[in-house]
This record gives sequence, C-alpha cells and structure tokens, in this order.
Amino acid sequence: MSDPVSPRWRVARVDRTRVVLVPDLPDGVDPAERAASPEPGPDLPDGVDPAERAASPEPGPDLPDGVDPAERAASPEPGPTTPASPASGPAAPARRTVALRPGGVLGAVVGEPQAPAVGDRVVEAPTATDAERVLLAPRTSELVRDSADRSASFQVLAANVDVVLVVEHLDPEPKIGRLERLGTLAWNAGATPLAVLTKADLVTDATDWVADVEAALPGVTVLPVSATTGEGVDALRDLLEPGTTVVVVGPSGAGKSTLVNALAGAEVMATGERRGDGKGRHTTTHRELVPLPLPRGAAWLVDTPGLRTIGLVASEDSVASTFSDVAAIAERCRFGDCAHDGEPGCAVQAALADGSLPQRRYDSWQTQLREARYAARRNDARLAAQESAQWRRRTMQMREYLKVSGKGRH
Repeated sequence: MSDPVSPRWRVARVDRTRVVLVPDLPDGVDPAERAASPEPGPDLPDGVDPAERAASPEPGPDLPDGVDPAERAASPEPGPTTPASPASGPAAPARRTVALRPGGVLGAVVGEPQAPAVGDRVVEAPTATDAERVLLAPRTSELVRDSADRSASFQVLAANVDVVLVVEHLDPEPKIGRLERLGTLAWNAGATPLAVLTKADLVTDATDWVADVEAALPGVTVLPVSATTGEGVDALRDLLEPGTTVVVVGPSGAGKSTLVNALAGAEVMATGERRGDGKGRHTTTHRELVPLPLPRGAAWLVDTPGLRTIGLVASEDSVASTFSDVAAIAERCRFGDCAHDGEPGCAVQAALADGSLPQRRYDSWQTQLREARYAARRNDARLAAQESAQWRRRTMQMREYLKVSGKGRH
C-alpha cells in the first residue's frame, strides 16, 4: 500500500464525474540535480536500485511507475521538469483518471469529503476493496470567488496557489477597478499577485498605464507584456520559481491563453481571435493544470476561463492589502471607529478634499469593504447551517443505530 501522508499527485482537471490527476513536481528540482541524486524519488517505484536510476538519462514524473530504464532512455519527449524548445513544447505528464463519489466529491485526509479543485494535492490510500482510492490532502491556499447565483456558497478557482497572474489588456484600455478586485482575490488566497498588462505592442502609452496600475496595486510588480513580440515574457518567466503553482486570471480577450503559450514556449492552451469590440471569446472553457518549463526546473500553471464578473470573497485584511495607501490614511483619523462620513478629524475626508486621495480610489475601497463585510456575515450563516445539518445527520444516524441494535428499547 502507498503511504497516505506524502502527496504524489495533483488534480489537473475536474469534470462532472471524474478528476484527471498528474504526478506532482518536486519543489525546485533541476533536471541536472535530479540526475545526480542517487535517492529514489516519487517518479520511480519504491526499491529502485541507484544503478538503475543512473542508467536513466532523464528521470522525471512524466512517465508512469514501472517504466523500464531502457524504454525511458529511448523516449525522446522531455519531462515536465526539462525546459523544452518552442517547437516541441513540454511533454504532457502521465495521467490517471479517478471517478468522483456521488455528489462530485472525493474523500479527504482530514475532515469530510469535499469537491476537488484544480491544483489539489492527492495521496494514494488504496484499500483491500478499492485499489484506486485516493484522498485529498489539506489545502495550503484557495483562490475563490463568489458563486454566480450569489448564494451562500463560493467557487474555488484553484487550490494550493502560490502566485496569481492578474492579466489585463492594454487594448482596449484596462479597467483599474477590475485589477483592484482581482488583486484582492489574490491577497485573500495568501498568494502573491503579479499584474501583467498584455498587448503592449498595440499601444504607445504602456509606461503610463504601468504607473497607474502600480498606484492601484501598491507593492505589486507590474509588467507590460506582448506575446506577439516577446516583450516582457522572459522578465515574467524569471519571476516564477520552480515548484510553485501559478494561476492566470483575467477577463476574456485579455490574451491569457496566448500568454500561457508564450511562457511555455509551445501551444499548450487553445487560443482564439479577439472580437471587434476587444472583448474576446471564451477560448478557455475549463481550468487545467499544465507544466511550465523554467530555466531551472518547472512550475505548475493554471489557465482559467475569462471572468465576466468578479464576485468578491475576501477579508477586510485582504482589502487592506490592496488599498494599503488608503488604509494608511485612515489610521490617521482622530477616532479609531471613524466611518469617514463627516466625522471630525477624518483624515480620509481631508485627503479627498485636497486631492491626494482620488474619489474613484476611495469609492472602490468602500465598495470592497462592504462586500467583504457582507461575505463575512454570509459565511457565518453558511457555517452555522452546515453545523446544524451535521448535527441533524448525526442524530438520525444515532437513532437508526439504536433502532437496529435494540439499545433504545425499554
């Protein structure tokens, strides 16, 4: 049986009745370092002799367990930890498919079964009756947005996220408010946001827009990029660390899939032509985890469908990260509970009056704060409802047990 402690797989795609799994990448492993390492790793079955590993020129998680070293040596495809040429592209990792339980869930190492998300880590936990059994490992982070129907639930866009590429087009003009909302989602996930302004080759004022976005996302690196000319692509790739999980978010027509292909050096995601109004079509119709070759090692990349609306699921702390400049002004208010609505000694109103705080920036801050507080109240109600349902279920199970066992009779 496999050790159910160390994750070996990642969820690459979630369908209605199944998930597609790929072998996980060792954090930051370079191909040369892997080849020089005598210890057996997760890409070879337990008990492989170091001499057999040495005979394998390109070991990696892209081949399934049990592959003969000679067959591996004869395979021309590069593994996902090996940077590939633009002509060949990264080789697809070996995949396996696991059926979901009724309700679209998988068992979890800790807690109740839950719906899997792209990026989840999975451990093997076979039993005598289910050799394919797997369990979801605890998540380190979640990139979530509000559900489309504004119900008490939310949608997990990706799990175990390290970096969020907030992508916005320069042609037509970028929407600063959308960048602020996506930045807050990234901070709320505990990830590092990077703002990527695409189609830089189509405008002449890219530098001015970079300054505007830097002001809207304090402390966030902002890069103008052109997948057509290659401008900024290498600089963006250099910011990505091996072994990390990178998620690309943004509106339709922003060139997310084109950017992914430029970073990967090959067409790993389908692309489409932009509409005449610049809005684009939903070329990407699902979220999928793909390997991204880097100069040393590889990272995971998740492309997401374009977001028409961005339902905010965030804490007040994550809003404060996006609006750290406004939060710093608010700290100078005379009263700690200042509502910034006519109270004496309000530093925020003073900044609005002298023009140092733009009205648009203030309005966006207030909107996000209201949504964050509403989400917190709604989440409390959701948790209360879940706890109540759980106790009802346990009560019914206990009554059924007492009935069957006869212990409830007097």
